Amino acid sequence: MRIVYLHQYFNTPAMPGGTRSYEMARRLVENGHEVHMVTAWPQPDARRDWFETVEAGIRVHWLPVPYSNHMNYRQRIASFLRFAWGAARYAARLPADVVFATSTPLTIALPAVYAARRKRVPMVFEVRDLWPQLPIAVGALRNPLMKYAARKLERFAYRESARVIALSPGMAAGVASTGYPLERIHVIPNGADLDVFHPDREGEAFRARLPGVEGRPLIGYIGTLGPINGVAYMVDMAAAAARLAPELRFLIVGDGREQIRIRERARQLGVLDRTLFMLPAVPKEMAPEAFAACDVVLSLFVDVPEMMSNSANKFFDGLAAGRAIAINYGGWQAELLAQYGIGIRLPENDAESAARQLGEWAAHPGALDKAGRAARQLAEAQFGRDELARSLEQVLRSVVS
Repeated sequence: MRIVYLHQYFNTPAMPGGTRSYEMARRLVENGHEVHMVTAWPQPDARRDWFETVEAGIRVHWLPVPYSNHMNYRQRIASFLRFAWGAARYAARLPADVVFATSTPLTIALPAVYAARRKRVPMVFEVRDLWPQLPIAVGALRNPLMKYAARKLERFAYRESARVIALSPGMAAGVASTGYPLERIHVIPNGADLDVFHPDREGEAFRARLPGVEGRPLIGYIGTLGPINGVAYMVDMAAAAARLAPELRFLIVGDGREQIRIRERARQLGVLDRTLFMLPAVPKEMAPEAFAACDVVLSLFVDVPEMMSNSANKFFDGLAAGRAIAINYGGWQAELLAQYGIGIRLPENDAESAARQLGEWAAHPGALDKAGRAARQLAEAQFGRDELARSLEQVLRSVVS
């Protein structure tokens, strides 16, 4: 197959951020398919026009469009629309048997539909977050006209899709609630990079960068520091742990709009560089060392029901790394924690109870090791990238044939 794959946030392992599209695309290439990745180059750059690189056999077409987690929502929407406008005409010129578009942003549907219609080929749409439900729930979309336009765009994207891929059962249910046929929805969750992360990897060199951590349980959050992630909650946990579980140490590795506010809160509460440490985001290829340094991996979100359907990268990286997991939200990932014994669910808003719970868990002999072993076993059994990529390939083949 000739696959035109649209993803505005495409990352290689040399970049910070999730690499789902890279991992899926390179496996499609290995199986003999021709993949053209149409994406944005978000960093400041003197170039203004499209340029091409080859990454693991994937032909990647980059359009310089500035984007950053530090942007406000108005700036982000402008970035989304600028990319959609440029990508539509470009993607329509590429050879294709199928167009595959992955959100977010939801505006990726615009160039995907345009290219699919021009090429007269089917389109498959992947839902990574339930837009616009999620930005409406967290207050990012408030204007009634914008809400209306976003809902219309969501239904337009589904209506034009031969198949829809959802990253969780909850997302699949959300797509079906719009009237899209359930039998054309496929759940392909985020995956565990079993060949990148491994429970036997040493994290001591990374821990050595953090004074006073040696020999103590380290609770780590490795990911985006955006308003929706609610990582300030972790700072409050660290402050409570200083009284209730003084052996615990906390690590935040990431970047985003909330970084300065989180750092300032940690300084005010007296935990910064004492029991809580903050480091900048690392490329995916360096993330295994950071995960290996942690005894517990956190996945956090603000307390909104819509987040229960999420499929957080850090959760699956933690599984692959064989680390105990702690989250502060419900939904299908909380069910996995309970069913397979891979971690614990913390209260959504009670940082003091969360600190006490983590302290008791970490103090129990062998509890974290047991949860970590179960996490790796679950990753191998259900979330390996190879099997998930085969599922994607089958979906794409079904619409082409």
